Amino acid sequence: MASGNGHIQGRDSAQAQARTPRPRRIVLLGATGSIGRSTVDLLERDPERFSVSAVAGGRDAEALARVARAVGAEFAAIRDESAYDALKAALAGTNIQAAAGREAVIEAALRDADLVVSAIVGAAGVEPTYAALAAGRDVALANKECLVCAGVPFMRAAAAAGVRLLPMDSEHNAIFQALGGEDPSRIERMIITASGGPFRTWSRERISEASVEEALNHPNWAMGPKITVDSAGMMNKGLELIEAHHLFGVPAEKLDVVVHPQSIVHGLVSFSDGSVTAGMAAPDMRTPIAHCLGYPDRLATPTPRLDLAKIATLTFEAPDFERFPALRLALDALRAGGGLPTVLNAANEIAVEAFLDRRISFDGISRHVAEACEAALRDGTANAPESVEDALTVDHIVRERSRSALAGHAASGMVTLQ
Repeated sequence: MASGNGHIQGRDSAQAQARTPRPRRIVLLGATGSIGRSTVDLLERDPERFSVSAVAGGRDAEALARVARAVGAEFAAIRDESAYDALKAALAGTNIQAAAGREAVIEAALRDADLVVSAIVGAAGVEPTYAALAAGRDVALANKECLVCAGVPFMRAAAAAGVRLLPMDSEHNAIFQALGGEDPSRIERMIITASGGPFRTWSRERISEASVEEALNHPNWAMGPKITVDSAGMMNKGLELIEAHHLFGVPAEKLDVVVHPQSIVHGLVSFSDGSVTAGMAAPDMRTPIAHCLGYPDRLATPTPRLDLAKIATLTFEAPDFERFPALRLALDALRAGGGLPTVLNAANEIAVEAFLDRRISFDGISRHVAEACEAALRDGTANAPESVEDALTVDHIVRERSRSALAGHAASGMVTLQ
């Protein structure tokens, strides 16, 4: 990358190009989720290239133990303290250390590693990812919320520690590659693509009545439930724009979204001379994961290869802000800045949780997020966080308010249950 992208490149080129005979040591946070499972698939295919210092998960002790055994991890941490006994029992007969709780996940993030993969879903990934970054670990970031909640403190910490923050989301990874070492000042537009999700052609009325099962029926990607619901409402694209703003140092007015149903082009960069570069790949998360795991080398992967003649047609559409109001809310939060993206993210997480629990309707998600943002602007909760601790405080306040508000709506019958 060009010098202007030092917040991603981090260490100087000589060090980045260094080769070491020992395996690259990996910490995998969020080991049992969809990104974690894809990462494990690649690690298992190349055991001589990688060793795993630690893995961490949320609640599923059996799944975490299977991952730890499969990759030969030295340490396994589960956030749910009540799952400790189950994890310890599942690891019996191995030399893998087991631990549980918030501090244990942070300990996993701080284990000796060349690269920490941050794949914990939601704001739960912020604290351990920041700990790894501040301690001088390179981070492959698949957690959008780190930069949405606390983008300024995160990028400041990366610069201070001189580490790389590698984008693992398919869109940001495509843009990272499409930049090709160009001077960021020459960027005219940076475009993230969206599949349009399961509701791309639906009317606003039909979207508002969507069931949980319909929202989870993504046409192109197999993801966890929270991210899939975000995709259905296009909130995920808004979060990705906020993330891109911090990762690449591009102002809001140069960021854009285009709907691309085939999910072949993941990101595009338009330069001042009229040239446009695009990052393309089959819709398989192992492609961006492999890029981060091997960077600056390239790994061989089993992912599908593009046959453009067979695909034949790639189409693009402008996003519809009327049918997908969550995208507009995220763009407004990005432009407003301060702590509003933190508020947006926290309110959205609780609203998505309520939808998945069938306590609110699908359109109730964006309505609640809008109300939460307006309330935070009125009372000062949306003031800019100066630190990760400040951002997490705002996150906690908004979550508690959201839980209370949504419980009140449900009790008064103001929501449509699916």
